[in-house]
Amino acid sequence: MSIPMISTSRCCARALRTPPRVPFASQTTISQYQRRTPPSRRHETTTTAPPNPKITTIVDQISQLTLLETADLVSNLKSKLNIPDLPLGGFSPGPATTAPPPPAEEEEAAPAAQEKTLFTLTLKSFDAAAKPKIIKEIKSMLGLSLVESKKFVEGAPKMMKEGVPKDEGEKIVEVMKGLGGVVGMD
Repeated sequence: MSIPMISTSRCCARALRTPPRVPFASQTTISQYQRRTPPSRRHETTTTAPPNPKITTIVDQISQLTLLETADLVSNLKSKLNIPDLPLGGFSPGPATTAPPPPAEEEEAAPAAQEKTLFTLTLKSFDAAAKPKIIKEIKSMLGLSLVESKKFVEGAPKMMKEGVPKDEGEKIVEVMKGLGGVVGMD
């Protein structure tokens, strides 16, 4: 095809797609051109099945229930049909799990006897003669400057570290005890 022919075919196609413009035409003439019929839908049924009278009576009875009666109805249906309670966020699909077995009495007593795993170390006091050694140890342990370490030690009792595991905490307590300081693990 030549270029003028392509241009002409595009122009004709555009003209066929758009409704003709009628200058100074009445409103009814324009609305006739702009009216379009809705597209037909495949598999659309226009007939509806008549409602089941049994279902209709149940719906009418449920709609007349109070809020408390409705809650009782829901709980009875859940227990009768074995429907589990869903979390407030809605249903999230995931692997199917069974209900956990009821907790044993031993498990209830266990949380009270659990050992603490993370401790807070506090420098409580120190020997005046061991002050320079304590300052150096605090400086290396906490990564402070010499001046900050001195102020830290002089401000005892002060918290040294938080969330320290038991074995690491015991090592720090032993090192500080060997230098002349008293460190508490809480």
